[in-house]
Amino acid sequence: MRDVRPVKVGSLTLDGKKIYVQSMLSVPSTDIEGSVQQAEELEKAGCEIIRAAIPDMDAVKLIPAIKNKVGMPLVADIHFDYKLALASAEAGVDAIRINPGNIGDTQRVKAVVKACTERGLPIRIGVNGGSLEKDILAKYGSPCAEALVESAMGHVKILEDCDFDNIVISIKSSDVPTMIKGYRLLAQECRYPLHLGVTEAGTERMGLIKSAVGIGSLLVDGIGETIRVSLTDDPVKEVYAAKDILKSIGKGSGVRIVSCPTCGRTRIDLIGLAKKVEKMTKDIDKNITVAVMGCVVNGIGEAGEADVGIAGGDNCVVLFKNGQKLAKLPEDKALEALMDEIYKF
Repeated sequence: MRDVRPVKVGSLTLDGKKIYVQSMLSVPSTDIEGSVQQAEELEKAGCEIIRAAIPDMDAVKLIPAIKNKVGMPLVADIHFDYKLALASAEAGVDAIRINPGNIGDTQRVKAVVKACTERGLPIRIGVNGGSLEKDILAKYGSPCAEALVESAMGHVKILEDCDFDNIVISIKSSDVPTMIKGYRLLAQECRYPLHLGVTEAGTERMGLIKSAVGIGSLLVDGIGETIRVSLTDDPVKEVYAAKDILKSIGKGSGVRIVSCPTCGRTRIDLIGLAKKVEKMTKDIDKNITVAVMGCVVNGIGEAGEADVGIAGGDNCVVLFKNGQKLAKLPEDKALEALMDEIYKF
């Protein structure tokens, strides 16, 4: 496991022992009521850290409004104007996302550092291919992994020179290999917690694929303390996708579904059953594996490691638990019987 310098974000500690799911509000910052409602929806879905864009002073009003309604830590996303960071800190935000290199002279950086130090707030440095400094881009010729790391560490040095080390870093790229390589290099350069994500990943289909490959690869390496799946879609889908990525590598809680792709032996509506089981179990917080298999060949044998499951037969379904057959049922009774067994865990 990577040796991580612990950083607190609200009540959470980023130290590598747990990976936290993050998302960002997509409602216009001018819509306070809508933003609060979306924050509540995200928390209900399982989001653990939320980020809100603070583009102007009016948007600072979002902070107390959201904090009064949800318990998860709130990160203020700031660009260029250091006064927005100061106002956000005063308003009660739990962390500031800012690049110290683009908010002006040293005195402005020191003002932000002072505000964060007094309140115990971390600063998240966020670098991506579109935010690279001109000299770094000229040096490398493209927003490659090495360029992202050099930029990030340059921003880190600005804060460290101000005696501030309460830092979280992200170096996102829309190119998955670049993102993976960049984080691997960064993990060797520093002990600060890392926030993972493939930026501008796209709409739901490709965004999920790119995020699963990029984020999942790094998590398997033991790299990453918080994650965000960036989708051009409802951010609630980001949360469910992030949770699924964690479950797929054994890092998250909740029901894990195992189901076969079907074949010519299948005699039941396996696809329909699997989708129903997935939908009905998505909010069940039980660390169990549930199998939905198409036939006896792929049933108790291949899914023998599942805690509970069903396998199709000839117009019937076999219900099994811990590798042992429990009952033979009509297809229309299978779902109810399976859910009954799931709730017993």
